[in-house]
Amino acid sequence: MLRLSKRLEMIAEQVPVGSRMADIGSDHALLPSYLAEQGRVSKAVAGEVNLGPYQAAAKQVRDAVLGSIIDVRLGDGLAVIEPGEVDVITIAGMGGALIATILEAGKDKLAGVSMLILQPNVGESFVRMWLLEHDWVLTREQILEEDGKIYEILTAVPAQLTEITNEKVYESRRVGEGIIANEELQLKLGPYLLQQPSSVWFLKWKLELDKLEMIRGQLAHSSLQESRSKEQIIEAEMKQIKEVLACLQKDKASFN
Repeated sequence: MLRLSKRLEMIAEQVPVGSRMADIGSDHALLPSYLAEQGRVSKAVAGEVNLGPYQAAAKQVRDAVLGSIIDVRLGDGLAVIEPGEVDVITIAGMGGALIATILEAGKDKLAGVSMLILQPNVGESFVRMWLLEHDWVLTREQILEEDGKIYEILTAVPAQLTEITNEKVYESRRVGEGIIANEELQLKLGPYLLQQPSSVWFLKWKLELDKLEMIRGQLAHSSLQESRSKEQIIEAEMKQIKEVLACLQKDKASFN
C-alpha cells in the first residue's frame, strides 16, 4: 500500500470518490496510484512533460498493476487530456506562475472539469488571479508545513457550479482592528487564510518578510536609481504585511 506525504494526502482527501482525474506533473504517479489503490477514482491520467519522469511514472503504474485505471501520458500540461475526459485536475509542486501558464494554455481542456486542486510551491497570487479572471471560484485554502517547507493548497470550482461568488470571496473586509483587506491584498495573502490565520500562515509571512528584508538590503547598496524605486516598493510591501500580521496577532491574543 502506497504512503503519501502529508501534502499529497491533503490533496488526495479532496478528490471526490468516483472521479475521473488528471494529475499534471505527476511525480512518479504517486497521487493517482494511491487514489486508484483506494478505489477512489474510476480513471486517472498521469501527465509528464519530460521523458525521465514519464518513464518513472509508467514504471510505478506497471509495478502496482494499475494500468487498467491509470494512463500515463507524455505531453505538456493539459495537452495530455481531451475536453470532457476528466472531472478533477490536480497540479502540485510547481511555481504558481507556471501553474497559471498551464491553465491558460490548456483552458479549452477545462470543459466538464468540476474541480481544480492546485498546490503552488511559490507565487500563490498568480494562481488566485488566474482563477478569478477565468470565473473559477476559490472554495478552500489550506496551508501546511512539511520537511521545513510551507505549502498552500487551493481548491476551486467553476462559477456556475457554486452559489459562492468571487465578489463574496474577495469582498473588502476588516482585518483585526484597523486594516481593510481589499482584493489585491487577499490575492496575495489568501482570502480564507486571512479569515482564519494559523500558526503556519504567520510563519510563512514572517519568513517572506525576512526574504524581502534581504532583498531590500541588497538594493540599498546599489547606486542605481532603479534600485531606489524597487527599494521603495519593497518597503511599502513590507509595511503592509507587518501591519496585517500585527493586527491579526493582536486579534488572536485578545480572543485567547
